[in-house]
Amino acid sequence: METGFTKWIIVITVVLCVLLELIDTSIVNVALTQMMGNLSATQQEVTWVVAAYGIANVIVIPMTGFLAEQFGRRNYFFVSVVIFTLASIACGQSTNIWELVAFRFIQGIGGGALMATSQAILIDTFPPRQLPLGQALFGMGIIIGPTIGPTLGGYIVDSNLGWPWIFYVNVPVGILAAIFTLLFIRDPERIKNAIPRPLREIDWAGIGLLILGVGSLQLVLEQGESEDWFESAYINTFVVFAAVGIVGFIWRELTADKPIVDLRVLGKSRNLAVGAFLSFVLGFGLFASVFVFPIFTQRILGFTAAQTGFLLLPGALASGFMMPVIGKALQAGVPQKYMIPAGFTIFFLFTFWMSARISPTAGEGDFFWPLMVRGVGLGLIFLPITTMSLAGLQGKDAGQAAGITGMIRQLGGSFGVAIVGTYLERNIAINRVGLLPNISLYNPETVQRIQAFTQNFVNKGFPPEQARQQAYAALEGILMKQVSIITYSQVFSALGFFFIACLPLIFLIKRNKPGAKMDLNAAH
Repeated sequence: METGFTKWIIVITVVLCVLLELIDTSIVNVALTQMMGNLSATQQEVTWVVAAYGIANVIVIPMTGFLAEQFGRRNYFFVSVVIFTLASIACGQSTNIWELVAFRFIQGIGGGALMATSQAILIDTFPPRQLPLGQALFGMGIIIGPTIGPTLGGYIVDSNLGWPWIFYVNVPVGILAAIFTLLFIRDPERIKNAIPRPLREIDWAGIGLLILGVGSLQLVLEQGESEDWFESAYINTFVVFAAVGIVGFIWRELTADKPIVDLRVLGKSRNLAVGAFLSFVLGFGLFASVFVFPIFTQRILGFTAAQTGFLLLPGALASGFMMPVIGKALQAGVPQKYMIPAGFTIFFLFTFWMSARISPTAGEGDFFWPLMVRGVGLGLIFLPITTMSLAGLQGKDAGQAAGITGMIRQLGGSFGVAIVGTYLERNIAINRVGLLPNISLYNPETVQRIQAFTQNFVNKGFPPEQARQQAYAALEGILMKQVSIITYSQVFSALGFFFIACLPLIFLIKRNKPGAKMDLNAAH
């Protein structure tokens, strides 16, 4: 355990690394259009900038426990910081889209390790009585990172710095983190004394199946919508790869003597199994809401990327401020099984409020308080789920459990973005068909509206026939805006009902015995 100045330098270092890793999951979204123009890339090609990072993340996160044992946690963390920082520079220097995709994959390898290993370092930094505080600080990065990514990215894009700067901003923090890692972070005795596995004893089959299964699944989730899902032979091929890889991986890890990811730990704790699913739900809600809100405000309401980002910022800060409060409540003995349903209910309130506030005339003030409620709800969900999942596990089991829940949370986010994106696309078409009968040339109000539009365009100097075509286009624009309003409202309602539908799982949580300790020293 560290104390004083050293303790807080370590805290600042690892929390900044978590923020960087998760900011980079969403910061590029607002710069994709600029990348397409500068790198002469198609919309399909530029989506790989996002996909490559996510694929690398979900592959690396569950393996971090093994890699930290094999090479030493400090060494692994330092190398990961260096990889992430150098890859960030290389991303900014890329001259074509496939260079950028390759360097984003490398950046994702370093970034996934940063998120996973940071939790373990924080746990080792705090004494047992302050473990909830350490988890709270880690949770601040998890919740705030994806939310402020669009804020920072929007500011960079709108200030005309150019898309490379969304990567260059990582460099000074990466350099400081590398220096502080070497100066202040130390391995616990268990890892110092660990004997690395010989190459022949490493679970190479497990690693291969993990890459095949989870990597293919992430690719399907990232690329499925743009490829029209199961209408694409390309997507169907990777669905088969994902199924074969995941089934093979589960079988291998349950039967191997020294698995790369010990899935047997899920059978040792009912709370871990429940917590893993709730982590999926958390990731789903966190990433889906961050994904859908900027699309609505920018495409429908005409907000800039920076406006949207600054709207999300107060709610993210609310989550951050909630974490230490929740940590102290857990230390005081407040049961997780009461806090988690409170968080789910508050998140449902956010979605219900957002659904009601969505309108063509909505302004920034309409979204401030709903987003603040979202921040409070997510704060009440993350920390209780994490502590509940790892409670009662000891030694390597805690590390394996933390890696599994981290991977599942990331996959939940990918499922959330993929499902919401597909829901938006398909329901916009469905809702358009539903509203079309209200617009008919046999409807006097429609005819009157077309005549008014036509006269308006004639008054602006358009020839009569062209003015009439412009009138039809204007009417179509009004129709599509109304269709979009209805569809986005439905998305938020569906998100809320999904959270409420998961509430019965809370009854499966087993109350820990009084005085039960969490041995999190081996996490990751």
